[in-house]
Amino acid sequence: MSSNLAVKLREGTKKSHTMAENVGFIKCFLKGTVEKNSYRKLVANLYFVYSAIEAEMERNKTHPIVSKFYFSELNRKQSLESDLAFYYGSNWRDQVAPSAAAQTYVKRIHEIGETAPELLAAHSYTRYLGDLSGGQILKGIAVRGMNLGEGEGTAFYTFDQIPDEKGFKAKYRQTMNDLNLDEAMQDRIVEEANDAFGLNMKMFMELEGSLVKAIGQMVFNALTRRRVRGSTDELVTAE
Repeated sequence: MSSNLAVKLREGTKKSHTMAENVGFIKCFLKGTVEKNSYRKLVANLYFVYSAIEAEMERNKTHPIVSKFYFSELNRKQSLESDLAFYYGSNWRDQVAPSAAAQTYVKRIHEIGETAPELLAAHSYTRYLGDLSGGQILKGIAVRGMNLGEGEGTAFYTFDQIPDEKGFKAKYRQTMNDLNLDEAMQDRIVEEANDAFGLNMKMFMELEGSLVKAIGQMVFNALTRRRVRGSTDELVTAE
C-alpha cells in the first residue's frame, strides 16, 4: 500500500519549517553570524537528541515499520562526539549536559520509542532529511563564521557512508511512501513532525540569549577599539 507519506510530511510541515528558519538564532546563522560558544552548546544538545533517536531506532530495528526506515548510515552520534571533542576537548563528556529544551525533546523520543515506534518516522524525517538537504551549505557557513580549518568541528555535516546524497534522499522518500500505514497513523506522523519542529525551535530559542550577548560584546569591543584609535589620532594631531 502506497501512502505518499513523504509528500504529506513535506506539505504538512511547510509552515513549521518556515517558522523554524525564522527563529533568531537560525536567522543569524544563515546570515553568517556564528558564535562559537553558542554553536558548541547546540552541538551538545544535538548529541543528546541524536543519541536518543538512534537508541530508539536500534531498539526497534525489528519493528515491522521502523525496520523499513532505519538506515544506520544516517547515524550522527559518532560524528557529534568528534565535534564535541574539538569544541570542548577530550574530557567533553564531563562538560556537556542537555538543556531544558533538549531534555524535553529527548524525553519525547524515548516516550514514543516505547509506546508508538511508528512516530519515530517523524523525527527521522525532520532531522536526518534536513541534515542531508542543507548540510553542505550549513557546513560552509559554520566554517566561515568561526574561521575553522578543514575538517575542524564539522563532522556532523559529513555523511561518509552516503556518497550520493541526492540518490539517497530519493530512496528515503520512496521508503516513506511505501510504508504500510493507515490514514490515521500517517496523520499522527505529520502531527509528530510538526511537534518535532517545535522542539527544535525551543532549543534554538534557548541559545538566542547567549548569541545576543556575544554579538553585543563584539560590537562593544569594536566601538572601544575605535574610540581608542580616535584618542590616539587626536594625541598625534595635537603633537
